Amino acid sequence: MHLIKNVALLALTMMATRSQAQHAVFLTTGKIEYEKRLNLYDQMKDWGEDESWSDVMKKAVPKFKIDYYELTFTPDRILYRPGRDNSDNNKIPQWMSEQPGENNVIQSDLQDGKFASQKKVLGQTFFLQDSLRKIKWKITDETRVIAGFPCRRANAIVMDSIYVVAFYTDEIIAPGGPESFTGLPGMILGVALPHQHVTWFATKVQQVEVNPATLTVQAKGKKVTYKSLLDALKESTKDWGKSGRRVVQSSML
Repeated sequence: MHLIKNVALLALTMMATRSQAQHAVFLTTGKIEYEKRLNLYDQMKDWGEDESWSDVMKKAVPKFKIDYYELTFTPDRILYRPGRDNSDNNKIPQWMSEQPGENNVIQSDLQDGKFASQKKVLGQTFFLQDSLRKIKWKITDETRVIAGFPCRRANAIVMDSIYVVAFYTDEIIAPGGPESFTGLPGMILGVALPHQHVTWFATKVQQVEVNPATLTVQAKGKKVTYKSLLDALKESTKDWGKSGRRVVQSSML
């Protein structure tokens, strides 16, 4: 009797494993939508404003500013750019709604290790070309499912002080991700910067054919490298205190 039960259990396990394997999808080209959520209430705390003023603002604006971005990918190249509009952001005052770097368009060449980005920062448009950021990821055993894909967690520090939590899936071949986050063995579907109060998580993944020639960014704006833009922003915001550091960090992600 025990033998029969064990055989039956083994058969069920094999069927479940086979079923999971049949449903596993390994994408080489496609399109991903990311939802970016910025916690405005927590951001207010960083500004160091009077608590009574913050309480007034919290009654006037939503807790989160939510934006959508689109990432199109092939195995060797990705293009990340603003996606559909969110009308709820119209409730946020313009001075609070316009965040540094939120209109970034970034093309990453994963094979050559290069990227090109069009950024609008402090009212000026820049065209940035440089090598992909080298991130020292530490992969953990934590897992979760994002947009239907099994993902594994990895942690890192970027720009010397920004703590990053990322979740990637090896079922999407391209080792890319939102903004300039790359370098994991698969596509990054989730990113959280806890101390910057912002997250990016995939809401939808589509398997579509992609022409690599369409994954380009216009060479529009003042031409800069990563270092020259970073130096210029630091100089422009050197007297802004915490606000200046936030502008620099958000612009250079």
